[in-house]
Amino acid sequence: MDIRTLQRAIVDGLEDVKAQDIRVFNTTHLTALFDRVVVASGSSNRQTKALASSVREKVKEAGGEIISTEGEDIGEWVLVDCGDAIVHILQPALRQYYNLEEIWGDKPVRVKLTSTSGFSGAHASEPEDEDEEAAEAAEPASSAQPARKSAARKSVARKSPARKSSAK
Repeated sequence: MDIRTLQRAIVDGLEDVKAQDIRVFNTTHLTALFDRVVVASGSSNRQTKALASSVREKVKEAGGEIISTEGEDIGEWVLVDCGDAIVHILQPALRQYYNLEEIWGDKPVRVKLTSTSGFSGAHASEPEDEDEEAAEAAEPASSAQPARKSAARKSVARKSPARKSSAK
């Protein structure tokens, strides 16, 4: 199965059950075991279990294979092994504690997510970009985008660094 088709099926499965903060990372340069790591949050044990079930269904519908699922008995952290992609579904406290983005996240993949308007079919036919460099090269330059980026850089530059308090 093509990696883009697989990651689209995974993201669709996560979006169907309202996963929060979905992130996709390219891991081909870090390990030969899998090409993508997907990290998402669920607000409860019940939701993380439902998210894992939805991912399994969508991947199977797309013609993919599920190798294994771990953690569904408790539901705080569910891992779905889809072969070329690993899906981590965590509750927010565990996600913050383990910080998987720090381990796997140096090459984010830009994936179109469903808009908040509820129309979920718009993204299915649009191509996804492999990583940030490819995404920036593929996007047409608009006059609004550079202005926002430079404004964000200026606001970051204005902030003063945190000062250490002296221990007495």
